[in-house]
Amino acid sequence: MNKRYEVYCLADRVFYETPDRLPKSSGGKDITGPFEAARRPVPEGWRSSVSGDWLHIAPVDEQGGLGQGRRPAQGWKIHVSACLDNAGRVAAVVWDYCIPRGIPFKFVPSAQLLYLRNSKYAGRGSSGKFATLYPADEAELRRILEELGKLLDGEPGPYILSDLRWNKGPLYVRYGAFATRNCLDDKGDIVPAIENPDGRLVPDRRGPAFRPPEWVALPEFLRPHLDARNATSTSALPYRVERALHFSNGGGVYEATDTRTGAKVVLKEARPYAGLAGDGADAVARLEREKAALERLGGLGVAPEVRDWFTLGDHRFLVMDFLDGRPLHSFIARRHPLLWPEPDPHALTEYTHWVLDVHRATETAVAAVHGRGLVVGDLHPFNIMLAPDERTVRLLDFEAAMPVEEHRGQTLAHPGFAAPVDYKGYEVDHYALACLRIALLLPMTTLFAVDRAKAVHLADIAAGQFPDLPRSFLDEAVRVISGDRKPRAVHYLPVDPADRRQGPASMVRAILRSATPERDDRLFPGDIAQFTDGGGLGMAYGAAGILYALDETGHGRWEKGEEWLLDHTDPPPDGTSLGFYDGLTGVAYLLDRLGHTDRALDLMGHVLDEKWQTLGSDLHGGLAGLGLALDHLARTTGEAGLYDHALTAARILMERNHAAGKRAGLLRGATGSALFFLRLYESTGDSALLDHAASALRADLARCVQDRTGALAVDEGFRTMPYLATGSVGIGMVLDDYLVHRPDEEEFTRARRNILPAARSRYYAEPGLFEGRAGMILHLARAGAPRADVDAHIAALGWYAVPYEGELAFPGDQMMRISMDLATGTAGCLLALGAARAEHPASLPFLPPLPAGAPGGTRTGPTRVVTQQSPSLRKG
Repeated sequence: MNKRYEVYCLADRVFYETPDRLPKSSGGKDITGPFEAARRPVPEGWRSSVSGDWLHIAPVDEQGGLGQGRRPAQGWKIHVSACLDNAGRVAAVVWDYCIPRGIPFKFVPSAQLLYLRNSKYAGRGSSGKFATLYPADEAELRRILEELGKLLDGEPGPYILSDLRWNKGPLYVRYGAFATRNCLDDKGDIVPAIENPDGRLVPDRRGPAFRPPEWVALPEFLRPHLDARNATSTSALPYRVERALHFSNGGGVYEATDTRTGAKVVLKEARPYAGLAGDGADAVARLEREKAALERLGGLGVAPEVRDWFTLGDHRFLVMDFLDGRPLHSFIARRHPLLWPEPDPHALTEYTHWVLDVHRATETAVAAVHGRGLVVGDLHPFNIMLAPDERTVRLLDFEAAMPVEEHRGQTLAHPGFAAPVDYKGYEVDHYALACLRIALLLPMTTLFAVDRAKAVHLADIAAGQFPDLPRSFLDEAVRVISGDRKPRAVHYLPVDPADRRQGPASMVRAILRSATPERDDRLFPGDIAQFTDGGGLGMAYGAAGILYALDETGHGRWEKGEEWLLDHTDPPPDGTSLGFYDGLTGVAYLLDRLGHTDRALDLMGHVLDEKWQTLGSDLHGGLAGLGLALDHLARTTGEAGLYDHALTAARILMERNHAAGKRAGLLRGATGSALFFLRLYESTGDSALLDHAASALRADLARCVQDRTGALAVDEGFRTMPYLATGSVGIGMVLDDYLVHRPDEEEFTRARRNILPAARSRYYAEPGLFEGRAGMILHLARAGAPRADVDAHIAALGWYAVPYEGELAFPGDQMMRISMDLATGTAGCLLALGAARAEHPASLPFLPPLPAGAPGGTRTGPTRVVTQQSPSLRKG
């Protein structure tokens, strides 16, 4: 699971929410208020601004705006580290030092936000960074380090992994951007940028290691500090690290060899002051807990034995036995029979027996831990190891373990196994064991974070899918999870999603009831991505996509939502992405569709004023999506200049090597370019565009393999993906469109046929349109699949559904909170139902319903006369 989502669950029980709305405290301390320095008025000639979790303080520039004055756009910057206990004091020292000297700076304004930055699953690249100072040159850099270093000497703080430490204090340095500039990385994503000696913007790498750009010379006065850093190594230890197994903000876990005996061991690292848990304990405190727990469990055979305990640099290390086997979650993924379209009855029976054996073994292991007076505290399939015999269970990761008499509730927990806040002691583990009963059959227990009453619904679904399973096995899970309440599953949902009229109508009411037009950062709750794309505006995760789904499915327009979108694009927020699904281009498309053509053209003007030619190639945020929208808007508005830009986008894409891309699929791979070429062919009749479409499709098909069910899926190296956005089903949708024009392409006909089974599995992890079951419904309905296949998916959409204010709603990515957006949530599910059952089938932009009889049918011919520019397309 993606740990980034956990922090967005803290502030709201129903929707993903920004951490700055978190109302409570950590570890019993009130951390909600700002530091004293954050409450200070800025002096004359200075201004302050807030960006994300930073408070910026800078002198006013010559134009009267907030800026860096004569500061460079990039250079050596200074970071200051701090802990929750001393951050207020450190902020005051930094303020008092910088203001008289005219040094721009920023800092995290509250302990609450600092806690989130330093929590266990916060980003390692930004961990520990409490304040940032921007020196004018290397001379000022040295002066600040020497002077401020003395003022802050002795102040503790987490080690900043991306930086070089100055002496032993809380100051660190790194070369990077001062001003906000962006470029595309090798995946086509927009990232912070710096300028190389050739004047070209390149990614400003912010990984968890000190690596200045190759063209930047380290100032000589920093050389001793680099030498001191490099002097700390594992070479003197009796352990040889073989590979990293896992990283978190608290440290790493490594497989190693004991060079004295040749035995395999595990080294677990803890960084002081970093990786904070819910009780405020840092990684070192938790590793000390784990060591104490493992020593208490010594000889039981249900946990690794402790072999060593040492400190290297400031980091603490626990050495344990290496356990042969793999985590339980990987066996669930490999064995699960519902991944096949028609599960073999024998496979269902065999899997059922395996589930009963594994759960019984896990209960026995947990009982043994309880026998030693310990609470496991964080039990879930990632912390349960199965031996190679696939039956023997041992337990891992005892950071949350503690004696039962000291246990006051969970401080760390997987969201799908987290007990209610009032559970303490052994009942926390019993709750996790109850969740495990359902998770082994339907790995969807993160839904309990939204509503524990979902347990009875999932239990009934599991009983229907696994007929050999004793009902008592599931009844026990329901009893524990629901607190002895046994509501009937038939009453759980307010309406069945399969109800042709009431299902979609209820979803529309849920979407509208969730709206918050009084907020500026977003209109509808959705995925966490909406908080980084310019205020929840976009097609994928923001207001535009939801308004599109409402209109496309025939549920009408929502005037208040349109007003919000118009208000919040006049002007658009700084930093808003340019692309179709992630930014302004998609908003322009939607506004033009709704009749707001002047604003749509204004937004496209914003896009075209930027260096849009440097965008990536994809449909999500790159040139494919931009080109499609330009071509479309040129036709709807009559603006010929937009068409010229569409042709330019096409030429750029023709010159790019689609086979060199890192990703595949409709939204992130070459398939988006293929779709653009197809639609442009339909506008121009230029057959060269079909050749380019074929080339792009072949590039993505080359990244596909047959999965273990025999279906064609995108190979990501560590998993295969069938989904609409990044998997084979999205490729299949564009293959369908290509075959309309060239029905005799046997290569593509065969690929299309082999992709269809990827959309017919019995189980998918999530409901969403882009990465879940709703996307399969859309593809099957559009491709003319048998009605029974589509209906089965629609019925199974209810597996994920949850009530919201008495209406039908769906969870988003990671299924820990409800989402209303197009990509991950309720609006996407609504669109899929509209594609499958509406009188006029709904569709995604640029992917209208196929003509009757497709593949092999014929679309209407070119809608635009071939212009004089068209022959230049053939040069690609």
